[in-house]
Amino acid sequence: MLFLKIFSDKDKELELIQDGYTSPIPEELHWGEWAGDDEGMTGDELLTFVDQKLFPTLANLDLSTGNKRAVLVHEVFANNYNYMKSGIHLRQVINKLNEIDFNNSKDKHVFGQIYETFLSELQSAGTLGEFYTPRAITELLAGLTDPKVGEKVLDPACGTGGYLTAALEHLKVVATTVAEREALQHNVMGWEYKPLPYLLGNTNLILHDINLPNIQYGDSLARPLTEYRQKDRVDIILANPPFGGVVSNNNENNFPQTYRTKESADLFLILMIHLLKDGGRAAIVLPDGSLTGDGVKQRIRQKLLEDCNLHTIIRLPNSVFQPYASVATNLLFFTKGEPTKTVWYYQHKLPEGYKAYSKTKPIQLAEFDDLKAWWSKREENEQAWQVDIETIKASGYNLDIKNPHQPEGEKQYSSGELLDMLRQSFGKSDELLEQLRKVLP
Repeated sequence: MLFLKIFSDKDKELELIQDGYTSPIPEELHWGEWAGDDEGMTGDELLTFVDQKLFPTLANLDLSTGNKRAVLVHEVFANNYNYMKSGIHLRQVINKLNEIDFNNSKDKHVFGQIYETFLSELQSAGTLGEFYTPRAITELLAGLTDPKVGEKVLDPACGTGGYLTAALEHLKVVATTVAEREALQHNVMGWEYKPLPYLLGNTNLILHDINLPNIQYGDSLARPLTEYRQKDRVDIILANPPFGGVVSNNNENNFPQTYRTKESADLFLILMIHLLKDGGRAAIVLPDGSLTGDGVKQRIRQKLLEDCNLHTIIRLPNSVFQPYASVATNLLFFTKGEPTKTVWYYQHKLPEGYKAYSKTKPIQLAEFDDLKAWWSKREENEQAWQVDIETIKASGYNLDIKNPHQPEGEKQYSSGELLDMLRQSFGKSDELLEQLRKVLP
């Protein structure tokens, strides 16, 4: 409903400023026709209309006209469903949306802040959390890669669009002409293969003044690597590829034999290296598990270090992405086209008094002020150290290198590891009890 209200308000604006513009939505399905009257359809009548008329019609729009906005509406409604079973509650939602004019800059700005809060709540919403990266991380990566006007920016696992909106906000500062602003719609691109985050991401970009978001619906790993051409390559990749997952549909066969694996994060790394132009820059999130390991994992890291200059790894605490992922994560920055000679490491510390990040105490952009000051004038200190490529090669291309300036901290275990330790403890207790039973009368 939110997407449709925003889309309809934008249609009104385009009809005023573009000669001959025609909305792809049929007249009787325009928001104002069926939803604009607060005393209009409700209850079972509204549910029947939404389920049997609205969704099916918009999911089957005529795409032969070449109207790209029609394609967007089709893809959104063809892959999503109305799960609300109360027509009265749905009417209440619609009436709240009627209070907002998305062509009013003040209304849109305020609602944009509310929407960002809503997306952040997904981090604690079970499996949906995987589609949201904390805003501090998206803004940091966009700022340090510093996209320029005219450069193509891609997130091949864009989720709800956090990296795309961070890149857009960064570029809006330097895109001063109308032509440069319009080019952002084409040059900031995302790929997403799940219907709900695809919908949320498109809505997010529309709220950031992108009339036609350039988000492609589909599985990024489903296309054979050999099919990509020079025109498909990009200048910048910002991404938090899904990790801990297993690829489906035998998509690993789309990659060269030497790099085939079921681990999604590793395949995404190969894909992103392939998609960068020579001189292209990437800033991505990877778990500790991608920094070490032998076999395919080692060969993938070797390719990264030989094809790209992996100049910086920022090591994050393992609570940044809690609760949906409690593993330790890293921010990797690399440039394609020249081999790595030295890797700089920077350990990000929890703020004083924190034992871990949480829903009420998320990571904040201001925490990276020291990192930003260090970034352009690098020196070793208690948080920063560098490792030469020969040392990395000798260790089997292991990139999981601890801070040499600090003693080993107390290990933080995952829930699974704690359960394993508890099981082992119970096993030892059983053995001791059995021994006591045998010796006691």
